[in-house]
Amino acid sequence: MAKFKLTSKYKPAGDQKNAIAKLTQGLRSGTKHQTLLGVTGSGKTFTMANLIANVQKPTLVIAHNKTLAAQLYSEFKMLFPENSVCYFVSYYDYYQPEAYVPKRDLYIEKEADINETIERYRSVATQSLLTRSDTIIIASVSCIYGLGDPEDYLALSRNLHVSESYKREILIRQLSDMQYVRSEYDFYPGLFRVRGDNLEIFLFQEEHALRIEFFGDQIESLKIINPITGEVISKPDQHSIFPAKQFVTPFEKLKQAMPQITKDLVDEVANFKAQNNLIAAHRLEQRVKYDLEMLQETGYCSGIENYSRYISNRDPGSPPSTLLDYFPNDWLLFVDESHITLPQVRGMYNGDRSRKTTLIEYGFRLKAALDNRPLQFAEFNNYIHQAIYVSATPDEYEIQLSKASIQPDTGHTGVVEQVIRPTGLLDPQVDIRPIAPESLINLRKEIKKNNYKTMTYFSKKSTNLNQIDDLLGEIQKTITKGQRVLVTTLTKRMAEDLTDFLHNLDIKVQYIHSDVETVERVEILRDLRLGKYDVLVGINLLREGLDLPEVSLVAILDADKEGFLRSKTSLTQTMGRASRHLEGRVIMYANHITQSMKIAIDITLARRAVQHKYNIEHQIRPTGIFKDIDEQLIREAHESNKEKLVPTIENFKQQVEAFPAMQKIQQKELLNELEIQMNIFADMLEFEKAAEIRDLMKNIKK
Repeated sequence: MAKFKLTSKYKPAGDQKNAIAKLTQGLRSGTKHQTLLGVTGSGKTFTMANLIANVQKPTLVIAHNKTLAAQLYSEFKMLFPENSVCYFVSYYDYYQPEAYVPKRDLYIEKEADINETIERYRSVATQSLLTRSDTIIIASVSCIYGLGDPEDYLALSRNLHVSESYKREILIRQLSDMQYVRSEYDFYPGLFRVRGDNLEIFLFQEEHALRIEFFGDQIESLKIINPITGEVISKPDQHSIFPAKQFVTPFEKLKQAMPQITKDLVDEVANFKAQNNLIAAHRLEQRVKYDLEMLQETGYCSGIENYSRYISNRDPGSPPSTLLDYFPNDWLLFVDESHITLPQVRGMYNGDRSRKTTLIEYGFRLKAALDNRPLQFAEFNNYIHQAIYVSATPDEYEIQLSKASIQPDTGHTGVVEQVIRPTGLLDPQVDIRPIAPESLINLRKEIKKNNYKTMTYFSKKSTNLNQIDDLLGEIQKTITKGQRVLVTTLTKRMAEDLTDFLHNLDIKVQYIHSDVETVERVEILRDLRLGKYDVLVGINLLREGLDLPEVSLVAILDADKEGFLRSKTSLTQTMGRASRHLEGRVIMYANHITQSMKIAIDITLARRAVQHKYNIEHQIRPTGIFKDIDEQLIREAHESNKEKLVPTIENFKQQVEAFPAMQKIQQKELLNELEIQMNIFADMLEFEKAAEIRDLMKNIKK
């Protein structure tokens, strides 16, 4: 059995030794829930890696967004180069779920743009869990959504051996069942082709193709080849073929499911007719019958996941198969940034159910569609064998759960703190400055009242500046030193406006928020580290898990505006972004000190005092963090998706400008593409964007 082998030039230091020892003890004694309260930059990822190496269990690490998951994936890849480290996040670059708006009688069809690279990463993850015991999966909360049944996935897989008797025609049919597509021209992952007596399959989970050479009905040889050049890379004695899609179903199961689908259709149509809702009855009957015909003829239909309960033969209301079903009985879970990841897991079910209930009420889907869903929070908890919740600011839920899991008289509270950084770096210095000059006197009184002696005040020269003017001066000072700046705002509009303002002053700046695509977000963070940008402006994406050691200044605008983005947890996390730099500091712009600000500042100053004392006692001189920039995920995603990214309005504007120089066929294609995109925006109720596209089309026609 393969073992997890941790590879690192570093050894546990600071609080890491104690945290690793206590958490390992808890895991080995069977403790179900523990919490690692680790400050930013204390090496929580390295602690997690040591725990995996100590207990040797297949592991799932859940992060709350793709950006953080990508970063963790890169880090674990470097720490476990000999083991299987996989990436499992939503494979949609663009996703508009099926929906119905009754007030407008508007049906919005499902629209999606799938990132083929991420889809392949997901397939590698499920395959690895079923074939290897040394697997680490880095996932977003998409891991609690429905996935194909692991039994079906394995049942459709094939393990081929040299000299084995195997009819080529049968294997070709089986490849079709596994969702591979035959093609004599293109050759990319998920396709296969026939060349004389040879069968070549571009395996979906790999970068190479498999050539199977037959002699009659016998496999004469197996060869791993370069799919472009045909060069033979290796000649294995055996090789496994796994399905090209994660949602695959043996045709026998489909045949068994159809009678029950038909029965439920008859019942639900009769129910609509009894309510005199003839439109919904006709709509449902028409749609489901069409799906049944597609399933009968091809074994697949659009929206097949909505029939998953029938295909898996599950009871109504029972949970679907998810990635968690692919893990063995004894496995380890890390919930990174648990204070925000767990609420995400908790909230997924209700949002999904609300949308589908409307579809069912108006005859767009059978009631069974409700069972194609994410797990409920209680169901998620039932899967947990052993879990460690990791956060600098864990919620009371994780803390109480961990304390209740610990056996008495063990000397372990269930919550392990990791406050001391191996580098000796301290939590950042904190300054509070007024949003507007007229608040300066009152703010100074509050600073004095709270005994914040370390705070610096406005100089005489800057007492008449507002928060943006003062921020500009601090940005310029920081850039002069070759350091980076993060600025957090309350709204997307303010982030974009501030970016434009700084850009007009020749500052290298970029913004990042939820409208920026996944791959582009990772790319922007890389460019900040490389110095292409000096300043990054954002909203809540600048809080948890961003590892940016070049950042020395974090500026929090409107820090006194109480709410989710300025809560004690959010402020503490945001301030932590400056703790990876030797000169790390935070400036909070506020007209008064809120309770959330006070708690976040008190926590930061208390930790800073503990860290400073530790450094003196152990004669540690703080050193900055130097970290390599890993670009693998960005590069692979771009290579796969460079022609498939959803076009932006700016892209279209550039194309329209070049319209006169285009050939007639290109002009026609552009007009068609504009019309399609206009309709998509309209279906998504983004009427401003649809109007912009419409105006572009009018300009062309003029």
